[in-house]
Amino acid sequence: MPKVKKVLKNKWVYRIKQEEHTPHPRFKARLVVKGFGQRKGVDFDEIFSPMVKMTSIRMSLGLAASLNLEVEQMDVKTTFLHGDLEEEIYMEQPEGFLVKGKEDYVCRLKKSLYGLKQAPRQWYLKFDSVMGEQGYKRSSSDHCVYIAGKRMTSCRRG
Repeated sequence: MPKVKKVLKNKWVYRIKQEEHTPHPRFKARLVVKGFGQRKGVDFDEIFSPMVKMTSIRMSLGLAASLNLEVEQMDVKTTFLHGDLEEEIYMEQPEGFLVKGKEDYVCRLKKSLYGLKQAPRQWYLKFDSVMGEQGYKRSSSDHCVYIAGKRMTSCRRG
């Protein structure tokens, strides 16, 4: 690992989710990077958190209703885990995954993890490229609204 790089710490976040129509709870674990230790210009350059404008949602639903268009909604599970990292970021080995004899080794991240300052931006860049490949065009008035023929989609983190 380069000496100028800082090793980020991480933690496991545990949650019990009780779904409305299921009798058994679901146990979830998520590995989160402690991104507050990141330094601008070293660990990240830009941050950006995409959110669709409320006026865009109202306008889209009004247009769809008046023109009898189809509106689609999708929820992307584990959104931030899809972003490709551009920077070199190192993290300690997660608790429970230490390799015997290699306790001083670190993990180099290639994909975003929750907690990284650039995770929302990297997810948006991936989403934008996939939407373009699917034939959608980004609206000039709202970077989170995509249009393809008679279909309209907006990006929203779940």
